[in-house]
Amino acid sequence: MTTTGTTSADTLRADTTRITVLQSLSAPNGTTRYVNQVVEGAPEAVTMRFFTWRTALLGRYDVLHVHWPELLIRAPRPLKAKLRRVALYSLLLRAKLQRIPIVRTMHNLTPHEAGHSAETRVLEALDARTALVIRLNPTTPVEPESRAVTILHGHYRDRFAGMPLPESVHGRILYFGLIRPYKGVETLLQVFQKLPDDDLTLRIIGRPSSGLGAVITAEQAHDDRISSVLRFVLDEELVVEVGEAELVVLPYREMHNSGVLLVTLSLDRPVLVPSTPANLALAEEVGPGWIYLYEGELTPLIVHDTLERMRAAGPRPRPQLDGRDWKTLGLQSYRTYLLALQLTGRAGRSIR
Repeated sequence: MTTTGTTSADTLRADTTRITVLQSLSAPNGTTRYVNQVVEGAPEAVTMRFFTWRTALLGRYDVLHVHWPELLIRAPRPLKAKLRRVALYSLLLRAKLQRIPIVRTMHNLTPHEAGHSAETRVLEALDARTALVIRLNPTTPVEPESRAVTILHGHYRDRFAGMPLPESVHGRILYFGLIRPYKGVETLLQVFQKLPDDDLTLRIIGRPSSGLGAVITAEQAHDDRISSVLRFVLDEELVVEVGEAELVVLPYREMHNSGVLLVTLSLDRPVLVPSTPANLALAEEVGPGWIYLYEGELTPLIVHDTLERMRAAGPRPRPQLDGRDWKTLGLQSYRTYLLALQLTGRAGRSIR
């Protein structure tokens, strides 16, 4: 049943069947968060609800759409985490008894921060109850393959339309996005400081976690070519920061799907990322001169050579992002929901 873009649910009345979907995410806040784009792209036939445990266990909805499932059950205190695991088992029982299909978007191959055995068991139970898995690129493995539906990650061109995009600044290297341990910002700082070029600057934009803000501030004090904004930035600020970049560098230790990468391409800026199957596929899709790949650990030579290659390449057509607008993806998701209802035997019932 592996599909891309359309599913066998096209045979249903996709123009008239109204459904309610509970997203395992908080409500949109008007930014570039994934949930904002999902909601804006949804067709009129879909009513979105947003996650609270009360809604999940007692509310009315037709489909449960899960993103980053580990976030549902993690908590700073062990007792609260245990209660959330119990709540998730209860939710799975409700879904089974009421034939509520579960659709999961596979954002990552595994959680970025590993959990313990009790967490693993409940996530495995969730996986066993999942009717369909949406993968955001064709390289994501899904077992069994018959559960896989490929719906690409959307671009952000429409989101940023009308916001002034400045010219790039020669030598400006940029990292932006949430700053978490697996994203390799510390490595980037160390690599940059070994580059002797006085005309290079490094800009780091985003909200840090795990004490990384102090690390970045300390490194700034040793190299006046480094500057940062260590907080969440609004879209207008983000467009300016990305626009001024000559090269965006994302030195993630784990990289499968990246909204930051799509933001960069949506604003027509080149990016240096690790060589992974997903990044290789995206590089082929968008065309030459936009995604530069490296193997192994990031080094000063890799950054230097990438800048040289990029400058030598000269002007090129915009990145090809056809088929990644959120309206198209919203319709594909809707058809996936209908298929999930069909698979659980609810396609012929009255949908709320």
